[in-house]
Amino acid sequence: MSGLQLVNGLAGLLIVTSLLVVTARRPNQSALFYAAQSFVLVLVFLALASVTGSHELYTWSATAFVTKVILVPVIMTRVVGKLDDPKLGSGERISPALSVILAAVVVVLCFVVVSGVNLRTAEAVKPALAISLAHFFLGLACIVTQRNILKQVFGYCLMENGSHLTLALLAANAPELVEVGIATDAIFAVVIMALLATQIQRTMATLDADQLTTLKG
Repeated sequence: MSGLQLVNGLAGLLIVTSLLVVTARRPNQSALFYAAQSFVLVLVFLALASVTGSHELYTWSATAFVTKVILVPVIMTRVVGKLDDPKLGSGERISPALSVILAAVVVVLCFVVVSGVNLRTAEAVKPALAISLAHFFLGLACIVTQRNILKQVFGYCLMENGSHLTLALLAANAPELVEVGIATDAIFAVVIMALLATQIQRTMATLDADQLTTLKG
């Protein structure tokens, strides 16, 4: 298997882990699946680095491992351990089976869109590029279809991973500073959203986004 085939194959695993993050019944399970997905993303970066010879991607891999595989899951696991809403249950607006069907439709549509892209740098990694685009929309779908605020945070994380993969595929030689900026933004965003979820739970005694109706009017 060539390096680029490995990149495309590993990218396929990202969709599988995305579905596991979205359909997990508990946020702490989502945190574990997100860590697994981020590890796959690190492997994608390493495979790309070996093919392109981009030393920047090795730095990206190390930064992503620290922030996405370790820090974000640890932060979210600690938050989940402190917050609980037994009445909410899994907090899904749609069934896991429907989530799988929706993901399949999104992936197919993204493959159709990417097939029309004529970029020399993207020609050999179009499957991975389509998956990175689908990843973004799956994260958005997670935010829309989940009532649990903590699960919605993971939707943002999925969107960020999709954007991150797209950048790595199309701009493998982007300066390391770009990666550091992305990783820093992601950490701060997760921390802020976790703090907001904590405050909401303390004030409203729930993590159900559907119950946040006080400001409606």
